[in-house]
Amino acid sequence: MKKILYYDCFAGISGDMHLAAMIDIGVPEDYLRQELEKLALKDYDLQVSKVVTHGISSTRVQVVLGEHKDQKTFQLNQTLRHGQEAVHEHSFRSFAEIRDMITRSTLSDHVKSLSIGIFERLAIAEGKVHNRPADQVHFHEVGAVDSIVDIVGAAICIDYLKPDRIIASPVEVGSGMVKCMHGTYPVPAPATAELLQRIPITLGKVPFEATTPTGAAILATVVDEFQKLISFTPLKVGYGAGSGDSDIPNVLRIVLGESEDKNHNVLRHEQAMIIECNIDDMNPELYDYVVNRLFEAGAQDVFLTPIVMKKMRSAQKISVLCSRDTFDAMTKILMQETTTLGVRSYCVDKWMLQREMVVVETSLGKVRVKKSYGSEIVKFKAEYDDCIEIARKQNRPLPEVMHIVQQEVAEKLSRLL
Repeated sequence: MKKILYYDCFAGISGDMHLAAMIDIGVPEDYLRQELEKLALKDYDLQVSKVVTHGISSTRVQVVLGEHKDQKTFQLNQTLRHGQEAVHEHSFRSFAEIRDMITRSTLSDHVKSLSIGIFERLAIAEGKVHNRPADQVHFHEVGAVDSIVDIVGAAICIDYLKPDRIIASPVEVGSGMVKCMHGTYPVPAPATAELLQRIPITLGKVPFEATTPTGAAILATVVDEFQKLISFTPLKVGYGAGSGDSDIPNVLRIVLGESEDKNHNVLRHEQAMIIECNIDDMNPELYDYVVNRLFEAGAQDVFLTPIVMKKMRSAQKISVLCSRDTFDAMTKILMQETTTLGVRSYCVDKWMLQREMVVVETSLGKVRVKKSYGSEIVKFKAEYDDCIEIARKQNRPLPEVMHIVQQEVAEKLSRLL
C-alpha cells in the first residue's frame, strides 16, 4: 500500500492553514515544537487552538512575536531593501541568512533540504517580481519569523508523515485586492501568481486572498501532481482554519490515505507539458544537436513530425514532453537553438506503467532488464546496449542474442510474479 497525502485547496492555502491542518490530521503538537526548537529561533510563540468554522471543527495556528503578541501576520510581508530607504539592518532577513540558519540547525537532512527548497522557490518568485537575484530578496522581520515557522514546520510535518505521494486539487486563489509592501494588487498577489504558474487554479470562490505566497510555495515544492479526480482510501481528515470569512468555510482540508500498490494493479499518473513549434527554414543537420540538448536539459521525450505548412512548404514539428519545472529551460533551448519565432504549449495527462530496472543472470551473461507493470500488464525488455555488448564479445548475431536473452528473462521473471 502507498501512503497518500491529499491537499483539498477548495478555499486556498496559507502557511498557517497548512501547519494547522497537519496538526489536525495527527502530527503531534509537542513533536512539532520540539523540532522547531532546533532552529534556535527566539522571541516567538506558537499558539494552537481548536475553532469551529461554519460548523466544521478545525485547528488554528498563530505565530505571535514579542511586541506583536496581540496580532497575527497572516500574509507574508516581503520587501526588497533599497539603498535610498532608511531601514535598520536588523529589520530584515535575507534568503541567504535564512538558508544559513536552517543549514546550521540540528534538523534532519531531509527537513533541511525540503525547507530550503520551499524558501528558495519563494525567493526566486519574489526576486523575479522585483527584478532581484534570489539571495538579495529580503523578508521583513515579522513576516520572516512567521514564514520560517510555517515553512520549516511544513517540512517537519511532511517528514513526520512520510507520504509516498502528495496530490493536490486545483488551488482556489480568491478575489479582490491585496495590500503588499509595494502597493495594492489584484488577487493573486504577484509572487503567488509567479509560484502558481502551470498549476491549475480556480478564481473568485471567496472574496479575499485565499492563497498566500507561502502557501503557494509549499504546494509548488512538495506536490507531485495536481488533479481533480483521484482514487484512494481516506484514513484521516484534518482541517486547518484561516482568517477569511465567506459562505465557504476558510479551511484547508488535508486527507491522509492509502492506495493499492499490489500485484501491479496501479497505473502511474502524472501531469506534464507538451511544447511544440513548426520549422521550415532550418538546416536538417541541426535537429540532432537540438534534440540532444533538450534531453540533456531534462526533456522526457522529444520527437519530430513531418508536416506541410503554408504555400505547401515541407516542415518539421518539434514536440517536447517535459515537466512543469523544466518548461522554461525547454523553451529557452528551442528559442536559442532553432529558427522558430515562438512556441505553443498545453498540459497533458500521462498514464504509465510502473517501471523498475533489475539485473538478470542469463546463459549469455548478466543483462539489465526494464520491468514494466500496471493494471495486470507485465512487460520485460532487456537493455539494448547490454545485448550489443554480449553480441560483440561473443561474436554472435545481435538478433540471436536478443531472442535468447528475452526468452530467458521472461521465463525467470515470470516465476516471481
